[in-house]
Amino acid sequence: MYDASTLFVQLLNGLSYSSTLFLVASGLALIFGVSKIVNFAHGSFYMLGAYVALTVISIMPNTAYGFWGGVLIAALIVGVVGCLIEVTILRRIYSAPEVFQILVTFGLVLVFQNLIFEFWGPDEVLAPRVPGLRGAVTIFGERIPQYNIVLIFVGPIFLGLLWWLTHRTRWGRLIRAATQDREMVASLGVNQTTLFTVVFFIGTFLAGLAGALQIPKESANLQMDINIVVDAFVIVVIGGMGSILGAFLAAVLVGVINAFGVLFFPQAVSVLIFLVMVLILIFRPNGLMGGRLIPQRPSDLSIDQPFRPQSRRAQQATLAVILALALLPLLAPIYVEVMMTEVFILAIFASSLHFLLSVGGIVSFGHAAYYGLGSYAAALVATRLGLPMGAGIVAAMLAAALGGVVFGWFCTRLRGVYLAMLTLAFAQILHALSVQMVSFTGGDNGIVGLARPAWLNSHVAYYYLALGAVVVATYLMRRALYAPFGYAFRSGRDSLPRSAAIGINVALIQWGAFVLAGAFAGLAGALMAYHRGSVFPTDFSVATTVDALVMVLVGGVQSVSGPLIGALGYHIVSVELIRNLSDYWRLILGIFIILFVLKMPQGIVGAFMGRFGKGER
Repeated sequence: MYDASTLFVQLLNGLSYSSTLFLVASGLALIFGVSKIVNFAHGSFYMLGAYVALTVISIMPNTAYGFWGGVLIAALIVGVVGCLIEVTILRRIYSAPEVFQILVTFGLVLVFQNLIFEFWGPDEVLAPRVPGLRGAVTIFGERIPQYNIVLIFVGPIFLGLLWWLTHRTRWGRLIRAATQDREMVASLGVNQTTLFTVVFFIGTFLAGLAGALQIPKESANLQMDINIVVDAFVIVVIGGMGSILGAFLAAVLVGVINAFGVLFFPQAVSVLIFLVMVLILIFRPNGLMGGRLIPQRPSDLSIDQPFRPQSRRAQQATLAVILALALLPLLAPIYVEVMMTEVFILAIFASSLHFLLSVGGIVSFGHAAYYGLGSYAAALVATRLGLPMGAGIVAAMLAAALGGVVFGWFCTRLRGVYLAMLTLAFAQILHALSVQMVSFTGGDNGIVGLARPAWLNSHVAYYYLALGAVVVATYLMRRALYAPFGYAFRSGRDSLPRSAAIGINVALIQWGAFVLAGAFAGLAGALMAYHRGSVFPTDFSVATTVDALVMVLVGGVQSVSGPLIGALGYHIVSVELIRNLSDYWRLILGIFIILFVLKMPQGIVGAFMGRFGKGER
């Protein structure tokens, strides 16, 4: 048991960290509240602030004025960089669906990571102690750094400043009005372009400031962006999208949970935070202080388009492609067989996400949950129970479908970005469990030693298994699309009130779609597990979901055939060309994703059919 003094000091540490969380989350809340953009790159500005501060402080006088001046200069530099990115890139996607926004901002994450790697190197960088705050104070017999005490007051101070800005200035009133309904603000003659740029400067300035203030407490490293942005999204969702006060309350809650979780539940801190998020969204779907989100006008990047059955010519072309793929092993080297096997498996995963995203309009940021459930179920059945591969694949589909039953029940009670963030929460919970339950999942080492039956040991045999699986899975999902279930699913996407008025239980239909998509994602996870012979916690990661989103985008969001084309194109670009031929693969891949969204949002299939013909592909 811990005594009262230890608990009190831990509370102070939690409040200190909550100030950093609040600065990042408040900037994210401001940006989302006004622009409605899901800025996944917000953590990159936090990381940039830390690295820029290290450089600026190193050339400033070694005094308190030098440190605090360096922190302020670093935050201003980050704010200017944020303005440049808003003007050149993000301004083009303000009215786009969330999936396009997260892909563009994830592309920015890759670009930032590569540039910071080139400028500052791969190693962690330690910051000097703060002049004048290098000691510690004793509280109830426990010592706590003076700098931590100072940081506790930073959060409330900036909460007061932001409240003054939003409630006592003209710009603040415009920001609050745009948070409620930006289209109405535009109709009143307000220059939205300038408003958005100012808000983005403030938001990125706060993120850069948080990163600069954090470096005396922890070293700057290339994982800072992903670690902080997930926590920031959790805080913004708990507090309510766009609510500054909600972000402050949620930051305090998360900071305290993190501090005491380290003492009492060191292996489950991440799980606790996401469970709190899940519980709050169940009982308060708009967060603690959030209001109802007003839908914005759709843009040309809409994913809500009608599907049409294949023409006879398209059916003949599909059969010709399947025949050509069946003959490929007779002509291609083993390397191509292995690559195409991975493409087929990834196409199943991408198609399962496409079914939710394009057919039902459900944006899932945590679709990797089902893929990971499938891979781990197959691995556990094979290694713990010693059952054959067929049993592992069945177990994988059942486990992922059960995940769809459980997660879908909660997710179908939410809409829009809250639903998307809840899917991310479930995936992150599973990722944390896969890392922490070492005795069961192997932790970071994963599970290795998955053996295929003798008749599937050759590359050719597994190639044909994967080809057959993608053909069957695509056919079944296409049949579901044009079945009464599929039409009802699409009706909920197009008009929820009208669907309810004619007696369609939209929530039940969406729930069924989660189960169906989860089962096919689990199939992909199992096939990839046996293909690699191992599984790892990265199967549950955000990057795995983003990979599937990019495949859907590259192939074509509005095409049933798109995921297969997207898996082929993305795999070749991201693995076979960029990662093997260049040390700058993150930079190249990030730029590729950004340009693809901006210049070809309809994808390869959509662009081809727009030029040469119409109809479902």
